[in-house]
Amino acid sequence: MERTTPASRAGGRAWARWRPARAMWRRAATLAGTAALASMVLPTPASSAAPDRPQPSLDSLVAQAKVLSQQINSLSEQYDGLRIQLAQARAEQRIAARTYAQDARMLGAGKLSLGRLAAQTYMTGGVATPLELLTSSTPGTIMDKAAIVQQLQQENGDRISQLATAEAAALRASQTARQQSKRAAALVSSMAAKKNAIQQKINKLNSAAFSQAMAIFQQTGQYPNISIPTGNSIGAEALRYALTRRGSPYVWGAAGPSAFDCSGLVMWAYAQIGISLPHYTGAQWNMGVHVSQSQLQPGDLVFFYADISHVGLYIGNGLMVDAPDFGQVVKVEPVWWGSYVGAVRIVG
Repeated sequence: MERTTPASRAGGRAWARWRPARAMWRRAATLAGTAALASMVLPTPASSAAPDRPQPSLDSLVAQAKVLSQQINSLSEQYDGLRIQLAQARAEQRIAARTYAQDARMLGAGKLSLGRLAAQTYMTGGVATPLELLTSSTPGTIMDKAAIVQQLQQENGDRISQLATAEAAALRASQTARQQSKRAAALVSSMAAKKNAIQQKINKLNSAAFSQAMAIFQQTGQYPNISIPTGNSIGAEALRYALTRRGSPYVWGAAGPSAFDCSGLVMWAYAQIGISLPHYTGAQWNMGVHVSQSQLQPGDLVFFYADISHVGLYIGNGLMVDAPDFGQVVKVEPVWWGSYVGAVRIVG
């Protein structure tokens, strides 16, 4: 048994007093180490905040607004072109359906007539059998009967030919009607896609981010003090009507009298003098006589961009009146010579 001395007992008491203190120090050291490790592994609040992205400048937003507006204009003209194609497809579908109904009636009448002739021939045993011809008493009777036979055979053959023609015509009309129906359905789908694309771009331009940019984009000048042409040409008369619409808003697909897209303004102006133009720049491009830039006269149609997606009416002195883009109004402005592709004169 180990003996304890006073010194050893004092040392034991000192150790007992120091041991809790050492445990506390070790726990503190452990916590400090853990905190240091965490600071190396986990980002601090300051470092975790993503840096603010630079906001686009107003000039950049104005430029984007101009691009979006031109895209809306282009899509609008494509939509107008599809709308014309759809009207044509539906008209051709109606014509084909009527043609099929007529051909079907002719086919039915032909089959009925041919059936009656066949039944009559069967019941009578034929119009003129060889026995009848051989037993005829006079040469004249024989000749008469032979002529009748030949005539009936010819008529019978003609009826069969007509029947086959009517049947083929009815089949073609039916196929055309089905094709135009499918074409109309495809055009409706394409138009819906164009409309959706236009609306998405309009929604973007109507957003708060573009509100100030659009306000600046619209301030492009009106050139109010122009000399309005006074000539009596078709173009000058249409131009004067177009100029009365200054200040009317651009609305895609609109053709007056209070809102317009670019081809809608041209169509409306010429309609006031009794000239019908299609509501589509691509079709208007092919409606008149093409003229060179040096030959431009008031009222000539001036076209822009490679896809011929914009049109205005030439005034003179390098100016035109047009419905430019979404967010703008019908106005007089310089001709867009940088995007100019040609001009057309409507001759009536």
